[in-house]
Amino acid sequence: MHLHEPHLPDPVPVVIDGASIATYVLEPDGPSAGDVVLCHGTPWSSRVWAQVARRLSATHRVHLWDMPGYGRSTMDAGTPVGLPTQSVRLARLLSHWGLDRPHVVAHDVGGAVALGAHLLHGAEYADLFLWDAVTLDPWGSPFFRLVADHPDVFPQLPPALHAALVREYVSGASRHRLDAATTDVLVEPWLDEDGQRAFYRQVAALRPEDTRPVAARLGEVRCEVGVGWGAEDPWVPVEQAGRLRALLPGDVPVVELDDVGHLAPLEAPGAVHHALDAWLSTGRESLTLDPGAAEQA
Repeated sequence: MHLHEPHLPDPVPVVIDGASIATYVLEPDGPSAGDVVLCHGTPWSSRVWAQVARRLSATHRVHLWDMPGYGRSTMDAGTPVGLPTQSVRLARLLSHWGLDRPHVVAHDVGGAVALGAHLLHGAEYADLFLWDAVTLDPWGSPFFRLVADHPDVFPQLPPALHAALVREYVSGASRHRLDAATTDVLVEPWLDEDGQRAFYRQVAALRPEDTRPVAARLGEVRCEVGVGWGAEDPWVPVEQAGRLRALLPGDVPVVELDDVGHLAPLEAPGAVHHALDAWLSTGRESLTLDPGAAEQA
């Protein structure tokens, strides 16, 4: 699978509570149909959303951000990178952007961050779409637990060994093996000295106990919610989509993408855009995919 990545604009730094956050805004050519905020997960950055963001920006103003500890945001060792802190930052970033009830789309632990900003910190959304979201127990691989148990060991790995580990870990998220160029794009932020330390810092900071207060309040979500999942997700099994649907209020549509793993925005950007386009316009009550929508490029 090859990533044909459209370039995001140069990031605009925004400082929230002392942390420098790389932010991006894509403007439509004509009038905007509304504001969309895209949230990434781990160990990704806004680049995981680049293809979908470009497609959405034909009709909407699209906002992206690299969570501190990721991508082109600060990787300073003194900056907290746990999920509760990221949720507070998202709520404050929406206020900084002056967004009143944007459409929010979130992938992986970005789902927990978006839900936390909404349920615990008062952020209001027009609606929320969750893709392969990390929210419900169990989550966290044996690798996560190993890093958490040895926080001083992994940052000292020789650079070549660290690079090989990160490449293998990232490649394992998709249904089909990522090619070298795609993997290079995804692992690049983690390979220098600061990135190596930041990679293990964010892994060690991600704890299931931090998603439990959010999971306990899923029935209190105050907006419409949609759910999308890769049917072959090796990290968060697709059965969690049904569990989420049962815990969220209202009639929650679920889109399952066949032959897609955990990286739906990269593995099937056309299908993800098709689903979101329907969600943002008129098709949410009967959200489905037509046979031609699931192309992989």
